[in-house]
Amino acid sequence: MNKKELIEQIQLKKSFLCVGLDTDIKKIPKHLLELEDPIFEFNRQIIDATHDLCVAYKPNLAFYESLGYKGLISLEKTVKYIPQNCFTIADAKRGDIGNTSAMYARTFFEYYNFDSVTVAPYMGEDSVKPFLDFKDKWVILLALTSNEGAKDFQQCKVIDVRGISTEKMFETVIETSMKWGDDDNMMYVVGATKAESLTKIRKIIPDHFLLVPGIGAQGGSLDDVWKFGHNDDCGLLVNASRNIIYASAGEDFAEKAREEAMKLQQGMKILLES
Repeated sequence: MNKKELIEQIQLKKSFLCVGLDTDIKKIPKHLLELEDPIFEFNRQIIDATHDLCVAYKPNLAFYESLGYKGLISLEKTVKYIPQNCFTIADAKRGDIGNTSAMYARTFFEYYNFDSVTVAPYMGEDSVKPFLDFKDKWVILLALTSNEGAKDFQQCKVIDVRGISTEKMFETVIETSMKWGDDDNMMYVVGATKAESLTKIRKIIPDHFLLVPGIGAQGGSLDDVWKFGHNDDCGLLVNASRNIIYASAGEDFAEKAREEAMKLQQGMKILLES
């Protein structure tokens, strides 16, 4: 899915919601465990209940890889089941150099046919470039995450050759990496709990999309994310996972997931129309 198509879906659905499919075999409703593929059945019902309310789905690879080959089968079936008008994100946080990155890119873009993949920038340009060689595919680069440990590196001051503190590490990451691609093939992860930094980030990359996790269970504010982070094209994909997919542990889990997704979508509609 290219940028124009993504923007069209946001406008059509009045939503910039991304549903995170962090599907944990220990948390899904117990009655599904009797089925041959409980992970896929859970995802299928979540997708059926929410696909008209969201513009993207983000399976977190760790939840599938932890189950071995059966989990990867569930992942493959899930990605194929997601409607084509929904943007797909492989939340894999890969990051390596040379042929290794090229193989990761082939895995997610050719085999699974994801629209995008999250990539860690720590190893620099040659760890990211192989992902950017694919037409109408996206790199979503980790910039400023919502976890407590983000302060260990991302918030550190960068010292220039004069010994003067100039900016924070996440700003350096964005300013350097934006030269590798453009706003048609690169997005950035910016946590919702770091909404106060969005204004500064928007000055650096006014036209790029931002993937914003941390709404809901992590306490991020949708209004703050919109206020400080949106641009003329919306420019946001706001992810919610646990508060949607685990809204109920009973047989009504899909119905309750829809209710939670609709609350966010209705809030997004108001913002988009304001």
